[in-house]
Amino acid sequence: MQTTLDNQISHLSTLTCSRCGTPYSAFQKQTVSPCCHMPLLAQYLKGIHFPKSELKKREGTMWRYKEMLPVLHPENIVSLGEGFTPILTLKNLAEKYELSTLLLKDEGQNPTGSFKARGLSMAISKAKEHGVEGCIIPTAGNAGVAMAAYCAKAGMRATVVMPRHTPKAFKEECYWYGAEVVLIDGLINDCAAKVKELNQSGELLDVSTLKEPYRLEGKKTMGYEIAEQLNWTLPDVILYPAGGGTGLIGIWKAFKEMQQLGWLDETIKLPRMIAVQAANCQPLIETLAGRQPNAQNYVGKPTIANGLAVPRPLGEALMLQTIQDSGGTAVSITEAEMVTGLKELGAAEGLFVAPEGAAVWMATRKLLESGLISPEEKILLLNTGSGQKYMENLSGVFGLE
Repeated sequence: MQTTLDNQISHLSTLTCSRCGTPYSAFQKQTVSPCCHMPLLAQYLKGIHFPKSELKKREGTMWRYKEMLPVLHPENIVSLGEGFTPILTLKNLAEKYELSTLLLKDEGQNPTGSFKARGLSMAISKAKEHGVEGCIIPTAGNAGVAMAAYCAKAGMRATVVMPRHTPKAFKEECYWYGAEVVLIDGLINDCAAKVKELNQSGELLDVSTLKEPYRLEGKKTMGYEIAEQLNWTLPDVILYPAGGGTGLIGIWKAFKEMQQLGWLDETIKLPRMIAVQAANCQPLIETLAGRQPNAQNYVGKPTIANGLAVPRPLGEALMLQTIQDSGGTAVSITEAEMVTGLKELGAAEGLFVAPEGAAVWMATRKLLESGLISPEEKILLLNTGSGQKYMENLSGVFGLE
């Protein structure tokens, strides 16, 4: 790996343990923190200021924020054009429910059809920078597809471990990218156990959610884009489908970084972050309600929103901290409610979103009814993927086969 500063594009400075703050080198390959076995967080040089006006000259991808991203040298970037997805105004639903502003950031327009493209582009780019020859991942679907695609682009070996019940579209896309696909009975935590077994030699880099520091850095670019696309203002509330929770944590991290950069006016109040989970798999809800000390022993069930079937997220503490710091909350949505949301977004706005995206809309309706969101507030929904890949999960909804 190169350590020279020549041609360096990033202000990356160090990695810190998310639990105790112990610093580690950002210039060596790292996984979780050796001290607490918790996620490592990338930190950037303090006192660095570059004008946000510079962004206007740059390409419309997540790499426009390169100074605040961890890839040191541009030749190591593995990109398929990810990021800078549109923020759509949902006028029809806003009128129907008498809402002032209802927006949706459509991550389904990323390469490989989901927000996972951001994190895996970053993780594979850093893997390339560290001379890694192959990667392995446990996945509920979209992350495996994204890793397979970016490994193909980088010329790396890819091994994807996913639940057997994952819709066929996800499996087949991984095959097309040349990945080895291993199918497991169970949920993503069972896949993670299989990854550990398969990779005992450590030959492959495990790019599981938050088990390496850089998927988070790709996901945080959603936060940078939200601010830039809204002309350096922010919504009052952001609803995000939280399985592993990297995006929820990352968006909040981006807002904090932009404050330090001086890109956000000091008077701007940061949004309340709402974590949306499936009723079939709601570990955050259970922890927040005090029914369990943490999610380490939580048992979840499958859901049509495959990405929400994460019963024991490594980033639970970081998600809870984000919710607390932002004054947010967590809410769960049933399978039937997701189907209702899919139909409503499709028929009213012409959007065929992932079930995870439908869940955030139904969570909005629920929180409006309870008064936790006001109709006058600026509301932003995150749709994390395209509904096309979930057709198998949704077969029979309209009585058609």
